[in-house]
Amino acid sequence: MIDRRHFLAAATAGIALPGIVSAAPLEPSLDALARRKGMRFGSALGMGKPKTPEGGFADPAHRALIASQCGLIVPENEMKWGIMRPSADRFEFGPADRIVAWAKAQGLGVRGHNLLWQHPRWTPAWLTAHDFGSQPRLAGERILTEHVAKVVGRYAGMVHSFDVVNEAIDEKTGTLRETSLSRAIGGTIETIALAFHVAREAAPHAQLVYNDYMSWDATSATHRAAVLKLLAELKQLNVPVDALGIQGHIGSNGLGVATTLGRQPEEWRRFLGDVRGMGLKMLVTEFDVNDKALPAAIPTRDRAVADLARAYLDLTLAETSIDTLMCWGLSDRYSWLQGTSPRPDGLPKRPLPYDTVMRAKPLRDAVAGALRAMPVRAG
Repeated sequence: MIDRRHFLAAATAGIALPGIVSAAPLEPSLDALARRKGMRFGSALGMGKPKTPEGGFADPAHRALIASQCGLIVPENEMKWGIMRPSADRFEFGPADRIVAWAKAQGLGVRGHNLLWQHPRWTPAWLTAHDFGSQPRLAGERILTEHVAKVVGRYAGMVHSFDVVNEAIDEKTGTLRETSLSRAIGGTIETIALAFHVAREAAPHAQLVYNDYMSWDATSATHRAAVLKLLAELKQLNVPVDALGIQGHIGSNGLGVATTLGRQPEEWRRFLGDVRGMGLKMLVTEFDVNDKALPAAIPTRDRAVADLARAYLDLTLAETSIDTLMCWGLSDRYSWLQGTSPRPDGLPKRPLPYDTVMRAKPLRDAVAGALRAMPVRAG
């Protein structure tokens, strides 16, 4: 196995490693660039089926790339209810445990994602069909409390930041989503509040995050306003939310022009300032660039992806309350977008800083440039 220490030693000496292609072995890592400005850089890492977009952990070259470039990782799916809680009475900690143990051995920090995905589509089938009995509120609170307490308690010493609640807002209407669990408990706000309070009790010193995909484009105006409203209500209720996770999935899913998407830079800057004004930190938690509507030619497409990323990151990382940038994967081979809304021409997507054989792309240069250009974080 290629570990972080041996990879960095070889890179410094200019020695090629099997499965890793690098045009510039002496280039500082993305995390090193982030650290110079008081920030951290990391990536999602999944332990799905090998040779699938979710199976990057099984690839030693991919692990070595992440160990060399990142200071943090986040398990891609392994802490979500669908994998970690296959039934009401069973937890499956094995996949997450293996990723966390590997990260610890490499000297990498770990984020947790997520303790509650407030979306009916991603609620486990067993929970959707669950009989909450004659006292549904008590039963719902018991299920949620047990889940958050067990997961956070298990990883509290290793995970410094948890996405406690994920995607609680319908982006089209701005209303709060309901699930079988929140209906049993008696409301989405009550459910969110309970998840945060239990997480705080289980990990008093961890960063507790609300995570969502509001963005800088015109179609996201309703979503942004609803996120501000939710955060304000949580703060008013003394819910222990410490930070907002900004997913950062940008680009085009085939709607509109991929390189603009009706950007609203002033509105985005104002949104970030409003979050800071609530006393909250921010993180970019799931960054990638969907190239679905871009031209097929790889040089043209890669340039457009890099230019879009640089514009977004320069604007976003100018906000000094953002202390973390996480890509949702580093290599195109292991991007969730490969299996989501495919390109009309059937070509593989190129949404991440490295290609399928771990070679740096213009997007990597764009991320590095944005990290170099951003202002220093206080403290």
